[in-house]
Amino acid sequence: MTDDVDKKVRDWWSTDITEMAPGMLRYHGYAIEDLIGNVGFPGMVWLLLKGELPTPGQEKLFGYAISAGVDHGPQAPSIAIARMAATCGVGLNNAMASAMNVLGDVHGGAGEQAVEIYQTILASQDADGTDAETAVSKFLDQFFADGGKYIPGFGHRFHKVDPRTGRLMALIEEAEKDGVVPGRVRTIAQAMERQISARKNREINMNIDGATAVVYAELDFPAPLARGFFCLSRSVGILAHAWEQTQQGGRNKGPIPRDMIWTYTGKPHRTLD
Repeated sequence: MTDDVDKKVRDWWSTDITEMAPGMLRYHGYAIEDLIGNVGFPGMVWLLLKGELPTPGQEKLFGYAISAGVDHGPQAPSIAIARMAATCGVGLNNAMASAMNVLGDVHGGAGEQAVEIYQTILASQDADGTDAETAVSKFLDQFFADGGKYIPGFGHRFHKVDPRTGRLMALIEEAEKDGVVPGRVRTIAQAMERQISARKNREINMNIDGATAVVYAELDFPAPLARGFFCLSRSVGILAHAWEQTQQGGRNKGPIPRDMIWTYTGKPHRTLD
């Protein structure tokens, strides 16, 4: 009976990831003392998620993608929230948690959605035996027929040309030439960029979410992890802005200066009978 209870307790949080005992810590079989100094942060993320170490080329490309979206300034909701929280007297962990909690479908979810689209088109291409242009056209026909308006990963409300995208796409092409990734998703994404622009009769460029999604899909990560990677990436900017605001000081600093009051759209002043 005791052995059964002991096994039940030990199996309660069973994991393939971490093995630990006094004086010993291993991730998927690798001792932490061997990993430290030999594997960087992107490689550690890869190891914990995939169970194997990446090749040097995979680790570099993955790291480039995570680094590309660390911050977009205080106008981004998550950054603004981190700065406001920091003025309320909470610690850095609370400010970061407040910010991370708003990374949802609209702010933070485009990368996951873009990976899903790329994978859908890739599967359609394989099933139909078509080229990328044909598979993309088929997807867009259905997307717009279903009432879709905005393709996740394309277009940006501030940047006509996202300054981060071109460089990351160039690094993807370099990785493709070196045999790190096959390049099929990159071909699909660039075909989408051309076809969306043609259908809209104006230039609509791939944004950083679309470009990082290419990396994650090329490296064969499931779509939901793309949102997790965005959270990892943006947490750097969140931390930096929360810390800066803490150093600047200020109390209860809301979204607008205190001498500016919001527009009231309710009923005019009323008196109690």
